[in-house]
Amino acid sequence: MIERELTVSNRLGLHARATAKLVQVLSAFRSNATLTAKGREVNAKSIMGVMLLAAGQGTHVKLRVDGEDEANAAEAVVALFERRFDEDS
Repeated sequence: MIERELTVSNRLGLHARATAKLVQVLSAFRSNATLTAKGREVNAKSIMGVMLLAAGQGTHVKLRVDGEDEANAAEAVVALFERRFDEDS
């Protein structure tokens, strides 16, 4: 199991488009993934679950990935957060 602390740094936070990108990235992997923020843990492969976090800019989230391709899945998600979901320049 791999855990990473991440910060939502894009201006609009985890809104629908950013969440869809996150779910799309994770759908390529077999590992289970969860996000935790504000005391809630959700399935990171669920658009509705991630949207329920209402994670705005600056929110700290914990990513937990567990499975056979967990390292690659975690790396892909970290890269997406670092690129600010390809929204901000």
